[in-house]
Amino acid sequence: MHIGCHVSIAGGIENAPQRASDLGCEAMQIFTRSPQGGKAPNLTDKICKEFKILNSKFKIKEVYIHTPYYINFASANNRIRYGSVSVVRDELERGSLIGAKYAMTHLGTAKELGEKEAVDKTIEMLKKTLEGYEGSCKLLLENSAGAGAIIGDDLKELKEIIDGVGDRTIAGICLDTQHSFASGYDWTDFKKNIERIDKELGLNKIKLFHANDSLAECGSQKDRHAHIGEGLIGAKSFSKIVRFAEKNNVDMILETRHDKVKEDIEKLKSFRLQG
Repeated sequence: MHIGCHVSIAGGIENAPQRASDLGCEAMQIFTRSPQGGKAPNLTDKICKEFKILNSKFKIKEVYIHTPYYINFASANNRIRYGSVSVVRDELERGSLIGAKYAMTHLGTAKELGEKEAVDKTIEMLKKTLEGYEGSCKLLLENSAGAGAIIGDDLKELKEIIDGVGDRTIAGICLDTQHSFASGYDWTDFKKNIERIDKELGLNKIKLFHANDSLAECGSQKDRHAHIGEGLIGAKSFSKIVRFAEKNNVDMILETRHDKVKEDIEKLKSFRLQG
């Protein structure tokens, strides 16, 4: 099990491995394009080769891709829906080029179509995204904090979507600890929470953790990350989450502010040693 954080690709993705190493990462998450929009930078054979060499040099064991923020598979606008299909498929293809293990995506919002139609449309669009795809980089769905009718705050809903996509295969989910806490999954009662997640989703579907403490209260539906041990989930709960992740060989990626993310990485590593 590896621990790391989200890393900037400013100046090109080939700059990310050393940045990750400087922060103490064993794994890292990146965007391969601007998360706000615009044309994706070209990934030439030379860039991809150099990226892989540098990951080996700086001992970055796994790379994960986060898709852009504007993905919305449940938009009432065809252009936005099919644009989302195109971008997520492209991120999977780009992930395969650079040797990324998973690309993770949020799904969008149900506010335009309503919950049932939004879920049905999301399943339809994910099937189109994965149609004919044979790359090595696999797709994960990320859970949401729940504000604004965002799809995926309820893990039962994510399971319904994964099962609905069926044999085109979504690998599982990236479980964000802060988002799940904000949507009512109380990590301070670890045993009860894990049992709930297993019942609603299946623990085998957890393929990656976003390890973020929470400034917002449990069930608040507010996306407010905190440094590890400085939020309402707390260090004691994270020590249990780390031990679970280690036992199940699930990597952990921090998305906390870079002013103290190095310290967060060290804390998670210390919890791993305690196990």
